[in-house]
Order: sequence, then C-alpha cells, then structure tokens
Amino acid sequence: MHTSSSDADGGAPVVTKAKLRNRHITMITLGGIIGASLFVGSGNVIRSTGPAAILSYLIGGVLVFLAMRMLGEMSARKPSVGSFMEYANESMGGWAAYLVGWLYWYFWVGVIAYEAVVGGGLLVAWFPVLPEWLWALILVLVFIGTNILSVRVFGEVEFWLASIKVITIVVFLVVGALFAFGLWPDADFAVPNLWSHGGFAPMGYSAVMIGVATVIFSYFGTEIAVMAAAESVDPARGINQATVTVIWRIMLFFVGAVLIIVMATPWNQLPDPLDVAPFAYVYGLFGLPGAEQIMTIVLFTAVISVLNSGLYSASRMFVSLADKGYAPHFITKRSKNNVPVAALIASSLGALAAVVANFAVPSSGIFDFIMNSGGLVALFVYVFIALAQWRMRVKLTPEERAALPIRSWMTPILNFFLIAVVLGVVIIMCLGETGRAQVSTSLIATVALVVFWPLVKKKLNARGIDTSPTMDQRQSQDVAAP
Repeated sequence: MHTSSSDADGGAPVVTKAKLRNRHITMITLGGIIGASLFVGSGNVIRSTGPAAILSYLIGGVLVFLAMRMLGEMSARKPSVGSFMEYANESMGGWAAYLVGWLYWYFWVGVIAYEAVVGGGLLVAWFPVLPEWLWALILVLVFIGTNILSVRVFGEVEFWLASIKVITIVVFLVVGALFAFGLWPDADFAVPNLWSHGGFAPMGYSAVMIGVATVIFSYFGTEIAVMAAAESVDPARGINQATVTVIWRIMLFFVGAVLIIVMATPWNQLPDPLDVAPFAYVYGLFGLPGAEQIMTIVLFTAVISVLNSGLYSASRMFVSLADKGYAPHFITKRSKNNVPVAALIASSLGALAAVVANFAVPSSGIFDFIMNSGGLVALFVYVFIALAQWRMRVKLTPEERAALPIRSWMTPILNFFLIAVVLGVVIIMCLGETGRAQVSTSLIATVALVVFWPLVKKKLNARGIDTSPTMDQRQSQDVAAP
C-alpha cells in the first residue's frame, strides 16, 4: 500500500494512503459530470441549436478530451491530489498555483451550495414536513459524513450513485435506439426527425459554436478522477483510465443521449425544461410506466452525487493550497485515515454560508453572485492545464520526456488551439446577458485574488519559501551542484 510522500520542496503530498480501487475511479469519472446538465440542461442546447446539438456535444467533448490528455501527461508523471494546481506550481510558479487553486476551490464551494439547495427543493416536494433550508443542511451534513470517514467510503458512495445514473443512460440509449428505428412497440421510424423540421442545423452552424460554449461546462468535473487516482492503489493505471479510456465513454453517453433525443422527437416539440426535462419527456414516449417519477429520482441522485464529489474535490484542493502555504496552515490537519478534515469542514462551512444567504436574504444577491462568479472557472482551469503542460514539456530533459507514461499530442500546437477556443467561448458568452454577468462577476473574483497575491508572496518569502516554478528551482540546483 502506498503511503503519504511529499515533494522535494516540502509541498503537497504526492500520493496519500491508497484506498480507492480502479472501479471507483471509473465511476467517479463518469459520475462527476453526469448530472442535471445532461438530464435537464441538454434541452436548452437542443432548443437553441436543433439536431446539430449533436455536433456541439461532440466538439465540446473533443476539447475536454484534449485538456484531459494534457492533464494525464502531467499526472502520470507525478500523481498528486493537488492535480493541475500542483503542476501549475511546478512549471509556472506560485502565482499560477495560488490563482487556479483558489478559483477551483471557490467554484466547488458554490456548486456544493447550489446542489444542496436543489436537493432540498426536491426533498421538500416529497417530504414537506421539514422546510427546504433544513433539507439542504441535512444533505450537506450527510455527505460531510461520507467524506470524513475515509476516501474509500467516499468512493463507494460515489460508485453506487454514479451506477444509478449510468444504468439510466444505458437503458435510455438501448430503448431509445429501438424506438427511433421503429423496433419498439407502437413506434414509427423516427430517424428523419434529424432533418425533417427545418434541417439538421435549423438555427445555422454558428449556433453550434454557441452551443459549445454551454456544453463545455457540462463536461467539467472529469478532472476530479485525476485527483482521486492519486489516492488509488495504482495511480498510473487510474490516471490512464480517467484521461484516456473513460473519456470516450463520457462522450458516448452525452453525444449518444442527445442523438436519441433529437431522433425520438422533433427538436422543436421538446417541452420547456421548467415543465418536463427532455430525458423524462422521451422516457414518457417509450411508454415506460412511472417514467417521470423515475427520472425525478435519478435527478435527485445526480444532484447528491455532484454534492458528494464537490465536497471531495473542494477539500483536496483546499488542503493542497494549505500544504503549499497559499491557505492557512490549520487547513493541513488530517485524520488518521489521511482525510483532510479541516479542509472538508471549512469548505462545507463556506457552502453552508452561501445556502444560508440564499434562504435568509434571497434579495441580497449574494447567492447569485457566488453562482455567477464561478462561471469562468472551468475555462480558467483548461487554460492553466494547457499552459502548465506546455511549460512542463519544455523544461523536462530529453530523458524525462522519453520516459513519460502518457504523452499529449502536438505540443504546443494543440495547447494554443485549446486556449484559442476558450477565448472564443468567452467572447460568445459576452454576447448574451447571462454570459456577460458570469464573465464580469468571475473577473471580480479573480481580481480580488490577484490583489492578495503580493501579500501572500511576501509572507511566503519571509518564511524562506521560494514561489518561483519548482522545476526552475530544480534546474538551478542542478547547475549549482559541483
């Protein structure tokens, strides 16, 4: 069994006590992103794009696959629960690690709060004996419990929650294909729905790229599996699964599910998502009994699965920040099972503060600001992954490059391509009112962090901690060595 080890610079542990199995890594990868964004949000993309939404999901999946491949190269070389934050620190320096790490933590704190509120709303509809805010609190407390026991308990809970979602999608794909090809009872051949209602791209192919701007956020969460792989029995194999094998299954599930939806029913006849989610609507067309109730349960499962994963990823990133000196030292406290207890509780308190703001002072706009200001984090993360992998590849010796277990392709061409696409997505977001709100509030949060960096750097330098790229420090030591 692997035990905790640290970087040469005294930073975050590379691999903690191994408790997760490969089956956990697979399901954490799948479960981390299969949520309401697919079950409900896909309807918005289809309505604004038409059947060509298939291309939006395909293009978005390819972009995320490129980012995961770059992350996989760095992670396979050096597994770390700090993931891209650690690699940014190595190749770009403390400022990059500080910025992307805090933004990522902030994003997941907001997600935890949002999922708790949504989950509370679903529970109060079933069990109105308790108020919505109390259900939200109970959900957070329950999943603090699953995370605080051990990483293995977290993995086991996530395995079964993700399994429910995966089974739902597999059934949807199989039955949906039979339905679309007229092989299901009382079903007609429905494949022409792909082009019979205004064409394949009735809103134009420019709408496809606008759809990508929405879709790319749906895929965010795959990086959780790379963090979890660092706590697995076989990190290298787990990382390979997370970044190479499982990503194809994710694209199959997303692209395949959207393909079934636009074949099974005319795209312009989908109900408003506030009325019936597209999955529930199409399941109803299959004639399966209790389809709407089943999908509500699956949606609840998706919500609590993301909440569970959010607590895991937020706590791991927070403790990694603290290990580097970018967060208070008390956050480094771990349990005997090596669970970052202080980081977990602090992250939960941050999320609960947002939940309280939502219910106690809904008109204050605090909750909305937190939700909107995390909007660009996924894009920031992809940019930092692309930059970190490029800089790391440049700084490796020829022997180190040859020994890489996983290699990204066409460095740095694909890195710059990914960054250019991200910038394009930001421009597209600025064209709409909602997107502009996300961009502006995200920039406010980013500027706030940038303002504090000189103070953090000064404190670290006073403690004798070098904030330059650790790979540069290593090279300087090699040169200075006799």
